[in-house]
Amino acid sequence: MCDYSLHAVATRPAEVAETLVSTNFSTGTGGFASPDDPKVAVCLRPGTEIAFENEVGTGGMMFRKSVGDRLARFRQIALDKPYRHHDALEFSNGAIVLVTDLTVGQRATVLQLPASPIEEKPQVPQPAARYETADV
Repeated sequence: MCDYSLHAVATRPAEVAETLVSTNFSTGTGGFASPDDPKVAVCLRPGTEIAFENEVGTGGMMFRKSVGDRLARFRQIALDKPYRHHDALEFSNGAIVLVTDLTVGQRATVLQLPASPIEEKPQVPQPAARYETADV
């Protein structure tokens, strides 16, 4: 998913083993992009696991804060509040950080995508078996 404020930006889904970089898209929010295509937001599905190259930092140039961890799972929070940022990372140490609060330029690798639900195929009714009786 990509946060509501990225709807004006070109997007694509994340792929396993790709490198992402935290990016400011000049839309009032930040997100992830490929280092090779920084203008396209890479969207993560809830449950996607990523590992950062270094301990993750939040905030701007003046007030940076370290999360103290590198491994995270993407999730969405506060979905009942429509005009807030929802895209977040839950780190293995329990910290939850909005993606838009990540310091720009941090690199991460997509470790694993969530399993896709199995689509049930509609059952095609089978004709009833016909038994013919022999005239005796």
